[in-house]
Amino acid sequence: MSTPKKKTSKGDGPGKAAYEAELKRLQVELVAMQQWVVATGARVLVIFEGRDAAGKGGAIKRIIQYLNPRSARVVALGVPTEREKSQWYFQRYIERLPAAGEIVLMDRSWYNRAGVEHVLGYCTPDQYETFLRQAPALERLLVEDGLTLFKYWFSVSDEEQQKRFEKRLKDPMRRWKLSETDLHSITHWEEYSQAKDDMFKATDIPEAPWWTVESDDKKSARLNVISHLLSQIPYETIEPKKLKLPERPAADDYVRPLRELYKYVPDRASDDLSA
Repeated sequence: MSTPKKKTSKGDGPGKAAYEAELKRLQVELVAMQQWVVATGARVLVIFEGRDAAGKGGAIKRIIQYLNPRSARVVALGVPTEREKSQWYFQRYIERLPAAGEIVLMDRSWYNRAGVEHVLGYCTPDQYETFLRQAPALERLLVEDGLTLFKYWFSVSDEEQQKRFEKRLKDPMRRWKLSETDLHSITHWEEYSQAKDDMFKATDIPEAPWWTVESDDKKSARLNVISHLLSQIPYETIEPKKLKLPERPAADDYVRPLRELYKYVPDRASDDLSA
């Protein structure tokens, strides 16, 4: 569970080969960590917050990539329904907290209220102040009840964010990542900075501290956050039960039906790409 080497200068990161080798090693450890979580009944909640285009989604993707989806899931909630708006603010998030043996990664969380909702006026000043009082109390209760909680803030410079927005605008596979709300992060940069500072002041508590991830270099950010997460969970490697593949029995009297009786997906890969 060693950490990656520190960057020598801003923007410098690991080369492709070094990055892929270290990422693979860390992902093996993540699988081992998940096996420990399942075996011990631990409950792990990891909150990912930060600027738009700061790299949260990419880090989550690498963390979840090889984990068993039966006990690890990503929660990324959309705009609340009218019914959810009438509930206690935290209610729809609490419904998705991990049970015993589960890992939940929240791609944004209840901290929407301290960020985008506050800056863009989607909540009232009273609702905002209530949130800042209740969030630390809720998190203390969760930790007291045995839940393991991590909060990561991905920090990106305005120059790097601008570059990533421009790439998303031109890339048809990433265009969906760019919304009108995201663009407010350009015109309200200082308001978001102040909101983040106020949020940290109110919710950076010993029971659930904020950890900042410098993310101008995406590769370094991914390695750093995975390494840190692993270092904070006291897991032990649990050797899986030894299995032996059985001998495949010889065919008996089974006769496979004619292929013509079924519909098959056309083999475009061979027909169109083999030439």
